[in-house]
Amino acid sequence: MALASDFYDTAMANMIAELKIQQTRIDSMKGDYEESLDTIWMLLAASLVFFMHAGFSLLEAGSVRFKNTQNILAKNLTVVSLGFLCWYVFGYAFAFGIPDEPNRFIGHTNFVTDELWFDKAKFRFWFFQGAF
Repeated sequence: MALASDFYDTAMANMIAELKIQQTRIDSMKGDYEESLDTIWMLLAASLVFFMHAGFSLLEAGSVRFKNTQNILAKNLTVVSLGFLCWYVFGYAFAFGIPDEPNRFIGHTNFVTDELWFDKAKFRFWFFQGAF
């Protein structure tokens, strides 16, 4: 009887240990899954916002005479391109580059996306804010 009880206790201990290992694996996979879903959602939302610029370009192109359409489209392309470039170089740093001792007016860290490439959440935030 004692032999069966020892076998039962050993088997239960092994199963509990295996369940704990599986639970940590599941938690890790769940974190990766949630990270992927967050990334997909933020990229989709940022892309939709970014394509609103194209819609605005078409609205403006439809509001001017035919001979000025090309100039309006070139202007809007320039504005979007320069706007995103400025956001890349210094816009994010001014808006969200909070140093250890903030000065309440303007940020002065993370110029040219410094240190953003290593954190997916910060990079997603940078791209989403840049789309506006």
